[in-house]
Amino acid sequence: MQLTVCVAQSREIAITLDRGTIIAIKRPFAFSLGAVLAAFALTLSPIAALHAQESNAPADIERETLRERVESIRSGAVDRILGTKLAAGNVIASFYERRGFTRAWSDPEKSAQLVNAIQAIEEDGLNPEDYLLGPLERMHAQIDSIGAAPPELLVDGDILQTEALTRLGYHVLFGKVDASEFDPVWNFGRTIHDLDPPAALQNVIDSPDLAASIEREKPDHPAYLNLKRELARYRALQKEGGWGQIPSGPAPELGQADSRVPAIRARLAVTGDAESAADSADVFDDALENGVKSFQTRHGLPADGVVGPRTLEEMNVPIEKRIDQIRLNLERGRWLLHDIGEEFVIVNVAGFRLYLVREGKVAWTTRVQVGKTFRKTPVFRSEMTYLVLNPTWTVPPLLLREDILPQVRRDRGTLKRMKFRVLDRNGRTVDPSTVDWSQSGRGFPYTLRQDPGPNNSLGRVKFMFPNEFAVYLHDTPHSELFDKEERAFSSGCIRVEDPLQLAELLLEDETDWNRERIDQIIASGKTTSVTFTKPIPVLLSYWTAWVANGILQFRRDLYGRDTAVLSALEAPFRIR
Repeated sequence: MQLTVCVAQSREIAITLDRGTIIAIKRPFAFSLGAVLAAFALTLSPIAALHAQESNAPADIERETLRERVESIRSGAVDRILGTKLAAGNVIASFYERRGFTRAWSDPEKSAQLVNAIQAIEEDGLNPEDYLLGPLERMHAQIDSIGAAPPELLVDGDILQTEALTRLGYHVLFGKVDASEFDPVWNFGRTIHDLDPPAALQNVIDSPDLAASIEREKPDHPAYLNLKRELARYRALQKEGGWGQIPSGPAPELGQADSRVPAIRARLAVTGDAESAADSADVFDDALENGVKSFQTRHGLPADGVVGPRTLEEMNVPIEKRIDQIRLNLERGRWLLHDIGEEFVIVNVAGFRLYLVREGKVAWTTRVQVGKTFRKTPVFRSEMTYLVLNPTWTVPPLLLREDILPQVRRDRGTLKRMKFRVLDRNGRTVDPSTVDWSQSGRGFPYTLRQDPGPNNSLGRVKFMFPNEFAVYLHDTPHSELFDKEERAFSSGCIRVEDPLQLAELLLEDETDWNRERIDQIIASGKTTSVTFTKPIPVLLSYWTAWVANGILQFRRDLYGRDTAVLSALEAPFRIR
């Protein structure tokens, strides 16, 4: 078939095939190649139809079959392929349109690599069936059994594989669970808008090793890799029988025989907290006490070596639930651990701990106190821009309304004990005796403020990062509470155990700042703000399983968030 384009002096464009003129256009404007191409585009469908009639080549038939299928997907007329409902129809349509409606999976080796990658995703705590492992295996078996498969089956099989890769890549990059469904202020992680999905798919398919390419897109942070290793270890323990339940009863005493000691010893031996005694001795000895302490430390319990009710409860959590706990925290890793940089401050709210990370490694850590269960510390990402030495404390509106005003109404002496100054809307100090304390909290026209000093609720320093919750890191006069294992005592802010050392570390790169100068300003009592030359990322996060110094840690689900995440992780696949 030949195509001829003629431009006559009359400015008429004639597009001619060897069968005759297809279209002629009068042009009362200057000639341009773009106009010719636009005119030719009008002839695309008739030409394609003629071409299909003239050629029976398999590639041409496949292309036309794929084009028709893509158009049906784009229009919504088709939303299932080989019985599978498409979750990424628009991405798939764009992908094949860019490819000129050619198949992407004609190489059997690429198809095999995709199946391998899907099978391997179980190691990350995800379900291979979410990525169509069963339908793909059945499709390949059907094609293999036929020999010369019809174009329709080849095309549908191609689309099915692209759908599977799209699902897999999406969850590797963003996680399966939509964290914003559980937290309306969620602002961590990537978004789909950061990518060109059709181009990303093509890059993966074009890579020499598709499975390795997908593996590279997973988080490579040690926190994720260590949890993944522990998932494999706990699944191996599960296959070996896991651990049994320990009967309830009074805590065994050191040096005394107890019928439950062999069960306790066996339980701790499974997870490596204690060694198993060959004779299953029933005496609660020093070695077993140390094993109990190891277990308690890993689970955030007081390490007293006593198998009390709380310790027994944690020991009797089935291995299946621990595996689920690791899986859902791997999902949190897919939310948080992409592209977080080499230096940041991260707080694990559920673990009551702060970490300063530099060059990708923990440079320093300390204990923290977080929000009570009815004043939860929110989870979000921000940037620390400055700190304040000898801060004043202005009571936030919510705390004023719900806590402080009710206390003052019951006991006017609260103002004196807490050393509050009462300020009007112009910032002027007023006599508390002139204030109508019965006024509504929302319309209360006064502010309560504490001046710097040893009784100030923020202590000697606060670390500020912009957020809508008035949440920040700070010192506290209640240092005795850091000795508690569970430290949910604040009204939402994070109290830091050693805030002056944190200040010293964060100011290391600032000119003329060192610990001596910090101490001098603290001693002066003068309120002083220090702006960081470079903002420091701050991540307030929530982990109930993680690895510290090579040892797997579990914590109680302080705010009751794990159940919802696990439920969404177990749910059938859906696009979001």
